[in-house]
Amino acid sequence: MTAPTRTNSGGSSASRNGQRGGRGSGQRGGQGSGQGSGQGQRGAQGPDQGSDQRIAPHDVLPGAMPGPLGPPPRLSRGTLRIVALGGLAEVGRNMAVLEIDGKLLVIDCGVLFPEDNQPGVDLILPDFSHIADRLDDVVAVVLTHGHEDHIGAVPFLLRLRPDIPLVGSTLTLAFIEAKLKEHRIQPYTLAVKEGQVEQLGPFECEFVAVNHSIPDALAVAVRTSAGTVLHTGDFKMDQLPLDGRITDLRAFARLGEAGVDLFMVDSTNAEVPGFTTSEREITPVLDRVFGSAQRRLIVASFASHVHRVQQVLDTAHQHGRKVAFVGRSMVRNMGVAADLGYLQVPKGVLIDLKQVDDLPDSQVVLMCTGSQGEPMAALSRMANGDHRVQVGAGDTVVLASSLIPGNENAVYRVINGLMRLGADVVHSGNARVHVSGHASAGELLYCYNIVKPKNVMPVHGEVRHLHANADLAVRTGVPRDRVVLADCGTVIDLREGRARVTGAVKCGYVYVDGSSVGSITEADLKDRLVLGDEGFISVFVVVDSSTGKVVAGPEVHARGVAEDTSTLQSIAPKIVDALSQAVGQGGGQGAKVDVHQLQQVVRRVVGRWAGTSLRRRPMIIPVVVEA
Repeated sequence: MTAPTRTNSGGSSASRNGQRGGRGSGQRGGQGSGQGSGQGQRGAQGPDQGSDQRIAPHDVLPGAMPGPLGPPPRLSRGTLRIVALGGLAEVGRNMAVLEIDGKLLVIDCGVLFPEDNQPGVDLILPDFSHIADRLDDVVAVVLTHGHEDHIGAVPFLLRLRPDIPLVGSTLTLAFIEAKLKEHRIQPYTLAVKEGQVEQLGPFECEFVAVNHSIPDALAVAVRTSAGTVLHTGDFKMDQLPLDGRITDLRAFARLGEAGVDLFMVDSTNAEVPGFTTSEREITPVLDRVFGSAQRRLIVASFASHVHRVQQVLDTAHQHGRKVAFVGRSMVRNMGVAADLGYLQVPKGVLIDLKQVDDLPDSQVVLMCTGSQGEPMAALSRMANGDHRVQVGAGDTVVLASSLIPGNENAVYRVINGLMRLGADVVHSGNARVHVSGHASAGELLYCYNIVKPKNVMPVHGEVRHLHANADLAVRTGVPRDRVVLADCGTVIDLREGRARVTGAVKCGYVYVDGSSVGSITEADLKDRLVLGDEGFISVFVVVDSSTGKVVAGPEVHARGVAEDTSTLQSIAPKIVDALSQAVGQGGGQGAKVDVHQLQQVVRRVVGRWAGTSLRRRPMIIPVVVEA
């Protein structure tokens, strides 16, 4: 897939609309996560001040993602512009920006978790540079639910403007407020319920109940003068949900009757035929696992998966076991859910982790994070023997989650580590201990037939998921030229009932690495991969500043290169000869020594030697000093 050529578009400042809730800090943050790899200068054009470069609007049909695109044209009044800054061709980093009449509405602001080829990276954020100069035009951030891939980047956005109003359900806002407290940010919030309608600047938002793997999830219908957009968020159609809250198909049908101009639909399970299994199907499986376990039970899940934690608490209570939460985010989120009544804790079941050692192993359940193999999560540290909880023979570990694409190697590494320690590992590959939170193909077809949208834009999924969802829409009668397959940064304009791709904005990855946000570039990651795969060789040489002759060294040192010192020192004479030759070609004695040029000579000599003698391409760090 070819990524679009991306540029920026911005906008002029205007008064904010739709602010709700208590007062937060009004101070602006510094240049935060908007400074990602490869970013160019930010523009400051408003809706009537765009680039003079125009491209003809065109449709993107199923079968091809957009190729290189130029900057979008000026946004004319009465046109709704949609730009996804994440969540397309990837699972995570969900963020969509809607713009009309000079105002912006953001739907979700999540993170993406790094893969093996991104060493040292903690999180990946959406690229905020498209809106960084227009933060005063943002009327609100609507959060569909409380999963990290939808709310995790909010603290980094609020560093740039802390008083952007956050709109969402009670549980969603409670999760993000707890997270923001750690960042010392007091947000503006507006709690909404299904059926509620709020006017946020030029956007009228109606909230619709949807069922997902977390309580209180919402879809949002956004009405504007250019048309209505229905964004499902993450959803499925479980007809027997644990909390009794089903997806409101009557509201979908009512919105469809009124006319949905653009349907933005969850694509994660579009390749899966039929209907997603109900959450209730897991309870009998957990009951069997708990009944057969002889020693401790360790259950790993997402820290926000309230439904799964509820099932574990109930099953533990039935089997006379006590439950302790392990992991900071698990403790924080479940405390919030219990306080708000979304998690019902049986009396006497929940204990502190410190009390575990006082109980027999047969009475203990540990509920922890790390089901996706995250290196710093509790389960990964247990597998590595780097946690206060020591896994041993006879322990049973349950991974109560499905694999997120890209995390397979990390998860299997954890499973192998646990089994090496003697644990029995139960996972979705050998037992039904997890069901998806996303609608399968049958449910998506059902929604298309109910809503009957004029245009469809698949969201939230890898390229294959988006294509599968697009094909489903076409099968239900949506014209092929009304299905938009987009990439992150692609600009879609909705006008007169027609959605068209009109350009692209810059939309790269922004890496969080420890306390660093946006400083790590693709080149840095490449260097890390080279260091990890090939090692490095350093060479230190001192040359006479007047004659250019080597007066000390070369000292050759290596790390990650499986060769002894004598082998490395065999390159020293070649370095001296090459430096002498370079000095002679540069004018001989008395000529000024070019240290940079001599360093490049050393780099080339060592590189050729390593390639031919070692069959490796290590990072080479030459240091040439004048004396």
